[in-house]
Amino acid sequence: MSILVVGSVALDSVKTPFGTREDALGGSGTYFSVSASYFTSVNLVAVVGSDFPQKHINLLKRHAIDVDGLQRVPGKTFRWKGRYTYDLNTAETLDTQLNVFAQFKPSIPEKYKNSKYVFLGNIDPELQLEVLKQVKKPDLVVCDTMNFWISSKKKELIKTLKHVDILVINEAEVRQLAEEKNLVKAARMICSWGPKSLVVKRGEYGALFFNKGHIFSAPALPLEDILDPTGAGDSFAGGFVGYLAKTGDISDKSLRRAIVFGSVMASFNVEDFSVGRLDRLKWPIIKKRFDQFKVLTHFDSVR
Repeated sequence: MSILVVGSVALDSVKTPFGTREDALGGSGTYFSVSASYFTSVNLVAVVGSDFPQKHINLLKRHAIDVDGLQRVPGKTFRWKGRYTYDLNTAETLDTQLNVFAQFKPSIPEKYKNSKYVFLGNIDPELQLEVLKQVKKPDLVVCDTMNFWISSKKKELIKTLKHVDILVINEAEVRQLAEEKNLVKAARMICSWGPKSLVVKRGEYGALFFNKGHIFSAPALPLEDILDPTGAGDSFAGGFVGYLAKTGDISDKSLRRAIVFGSVMASFNVEDFSVGRLDRLKWPIIKKRFDQFKVLTHFDSVR
C-alpha cells in the first residue's frame, strides 16, 4: 500500500568532522520518502522554491516517489545549515531560513486522500491536524515532532496526538513532552493522550518501542564509517512505516520487525552525506543488513 508523507524538502549545508556539503538535498519529507521507497510507493506533499534544482526532483522520481503534491512556488527553498562535532548525536544549528516553507499550507491532491498509511513529518501540529482532516479513514497515522513545537505549541500538539496511532520522537523530546524524567513513565503518559504506541529514537543507542504496556529495544548497528547523521531519524521512520505499508500488517510481531527495518535504513543513511547512500541501495543489501541485526541481537534461552 502507498504512503502519504507530508513534510519538508530542503537544501542543507552540513559540516561534520568528515567533510562538508553545501545546498545538499535534505528535509524530513525527502529522507522519509527515499527510505520508504524501497518498501512501497510514496506520495510526497511538500513545498519548494523556484530555486530548487531539477536534479533533486529527478532523484525523487527515480525512486518512484509521486511528486504531484510537491508544490513549487516563487521564492527560495527552505534552507538549514548545521555542523556536528565528534559527538554525532547532536547537531548545532547555525542558520535556518524557512523561506517558502513559512507559508506552507498542505493541500492533499484528490488521488492521495484515500491513503491508508500516513506519515506526518516534523511540521506545525496545527498543519498536521489539517492534513488529517483531508484524508479519508487511514489505517495507520504515524507522527513526528520536535522540541520547538513541544515548547511553542504543546496544547495544539496534544490535540493532534488524539488522532495519531504512533508517535516517533527522540529521547529528550519524550521527557520534554511528558515533563517526566523517567522514560517509562513518560512513555505511558504520552500514550494516554492518544497514540497507541511510541517509538523513541536514541541515536547511536538504537530505538525503544512502547506498545500496550510492552517494551521492545532495537540496537543501532556498530558501523566503521559514519559521515553525516542528518536525516537518520526520518530515514528510520521511512523504513519503519515503509515495512508496515508493504506488509499491510500492524501486529506486534510486524511492528517489531518494522523497528529493525527502521534501524537498518538509518544505519545506511549515516554512511554518506544527504541521501547519497540511500540513493544507491538495492533490496538484497537491505535484507542482508536486516539479517546482521538479527544476529547481533540473538541469544539462546537457558534451562
